[in-house]
Amino acid sequence: MKERNAWAMNGYLGILIIAGLIAGTVFSIMEEQFILGGMLIVLVIVLGSGITMIQPNQSVVVMFLGRYMGTVRREGIVLTVPFSVRRTISLRVRNFNSNRLKVNDVNGNPIEIAAVIVFKVIDAAKAVFDVDRYEQFVEIQSETAIRAVATKYPYDNFDADELTLRGNAEEVSTELTTELQDRLTVAGVEVIEARLTHLAYSTEIAQAMLQRQQASAIISARKQIVDGAVGMVQDAIDRIEREGIVELDDERRVAMINNLLVSIVSDHGTQPVVNTGSLYQ
Repeated sequence: MKERNAWAMNGYLGILIIAGLIAGTVFSIMEEQFILGGMLIVLVIVLGSGITMIQPNQSVVVMFLGRYMGTVRREGIVLTVPFSVRRTISLRVRNFNSNRLKVNDVNGNPIEIAAVIVFKVIDAAKAVFDVDRYEQFVEIQSETAIRAVATKYPYDNFDADELTLRGNAEEVSTELTTELQDRLTVAGVEVIEARLTHLAYSTEIAQAMLQRQQASAIISARKQIVDGAVGMVQDAIDRIEREGIVELDDERRVAMINNLLVSIVSDHGTQPVVNTGSLYQ
């Protein structure tokens, strides 16, 4: 099904025509021309059945004897196909807030997730004829898409090369929008935006996962500190040897590396030890 324009004319002009027919009917009856008056009354009823009012950002799907006649998008009062069945479809932008869904991420961890979907109808014919109750269709497909996207990524990961639900909100929103658009095109719906509004571990594992996050954060921070400390020590040793401040043999080099690493990596301030003798004593 594809939307097309239905026959319609200016409603005010139609009302004027109907008013003229009514006046002609009254005049015919006064002149005792009852047959002409009856015909004019029939025309008034026929044309009057086609009068409809359309608000801004709304459309009317016109059906006559079970056949789709077209869609009217002109706002105001219009005169369209007489004795037709007309269904009003809103073209305004709407929000849908999904329920909090419990799903498993790619690592199998149960999480709670919810999203807000911003959408509008762009093809009224598809919304009416290709799906049954398109509003419910949008809700069900939105929750299905949220579940599908949530199972593709881990909730969180300290590896910067991997996408996560918590750390890559923009990428996840983009994929969710694309997934939804693929599902809702059949209903003539355009997805404007889709964003996560709630994301958390399920209550039964929330405490354990919090401890895991803290441990992973500590490990990641330690790794970064050690990597930085090794680079600093290497730079210091190279500079000392390059500028000839002191000549270092292997034993002195090992001792200096050890002292520098302890000073940089230690959580607490180091206490200096004054060595008044030789390093070899």
